[in-house]
Amino acid sequence: MDPFTASAAQADLAHYVGFGVKASGGAGDRETGAWLEAELRALGFAIERQSFEAPWFEPSIAEIAVDGRATPVIPQAVVVPTPPGGLSGPLVLADAGDPARLEGAIAIVSLPHARWSSLVSPVPRQKAKAAFDAGAAAVVLVTHGPTGEALALNAPADGPMFPRPAAVLAPRAAAPFLAAAARGQAGRLTVTGSGGRREAYNIVARLDRGRGRWLVVSTPRSGWFGCAGERGPGVAIWLMLARWAARADLPVDIAFVCNSGHEYENLGAARLLHDAAPKPEQTVFWLHLGANAAARDWHDLGGQMAPLPSADPQRYLGVSPSLIEEARRIFAGQPGLEAPYPAAPGAAGELGHIIAAGYPALAGVFGAHRFHHAAADDLRTVEPAHAVQAAIGFKDLIQAALRSL
Repeated sequence: MDPFTASAAQADLAHYVGFGVKASGGAGDRETGAWLEAELRALGFAIERQSFEAPWFEPSIAEIAVDGRATPVIPQAVVVPTPPGGLSGPLVLADAGDPARLEGAIAIVSLPHARWSSLVSPVPRQKAKAAFDAGAAAVVLVTHGPTGEALALNAPADGPMFPRPAAVLAPRAAAPFLAAAARGQAGRLTVTGSGGRREAYNIVARLDRGRGRWLVVSTPRSGWFGCAGERGPGVAIWLMLARWAARADLPVDIAFVCNSGHEYENLGAARLLHDAAPKPEQTVFWLHLGANAAARDWHDLGGQMAPLPSADPQRYLGVSPSLIEEARRIFAGQPGLEAPYPAAPGAAGELGHIIAAGYPALAGVFGAHRFHHAAADDLRTVEPAHAVQAAIGFKDLIQAALRSL
């Protein structure tokens, strides 16, 4: 049976999205992991789980209000909640005028336009820190991006980045609050709920054929929301490649790994590399399938989004320098992937950790599609044919990498 078909990709994408929110260690993440384990076990892989703890927070109320009008916000992880009745104070634009005005205020931090994904990024981190250092009682970040949606921001797992509450507000809903902040009008931020730390797990699936050297294929599965375009294509490509590799006569042992904890600055990937992955000296090639492996592109029609038949080009392919020319040939005509870069320290996401760990030959895709980290990242953001086209390309790249053995 051909593993590289649109019908198979469509079924896998629908299955993945159907598990709902993929927050690390939550029901959707756990159920996704169990499904993927079953799929690979049926192919003959031996399955190992690597458990670790990840933060979690389930809000009961998460909103900002002014003039009796309340709008939802995304609590910023790791969450510092407000008092049960909320936190009241003047709304103040963080970048306007005297920083002394921020003392005791709810600071509105309006970020420049970008496809935001992490609070560790210099601009949001520095702007939020400056507001808190000036005495702000709370910070609300407005994540201006390509859809007008609120964009959840990744953060380290070891504890809150700031000592007081922070949240994210959608740009499309921000106008009344920006206007109120320009006047210094009083508002209220409420972030309440339950949280703590809970078990999450990575999957390590192995086909040990006694070859003594490993091919590794990895993808994350967790994220803040449904993650259809962010994670779905990577998961679908991972499954297609597993079904192919299990039946192919490859001169290597095979490990397919799938990580949780991604939204906490690659927590699961770091644990995997430290304790469970094949070592660099045992690994001949590592392929990583990160965010936006094959999401749909969109036209922006004055604030209205119209789907396009092409893949989002804001995906980046990093490969070992010896494979650059092969990658250009293989991915010719695939937006974004057709222009590979030499894999180097500083690459985004989990690929950066893999490079830093010293694996000698590798490739990885990462990026941020238009609905990246938005609650509206649903099945509309994927087209199965894009995943199939990319999967065939990655299969060809694996074969090119192994030909040198």
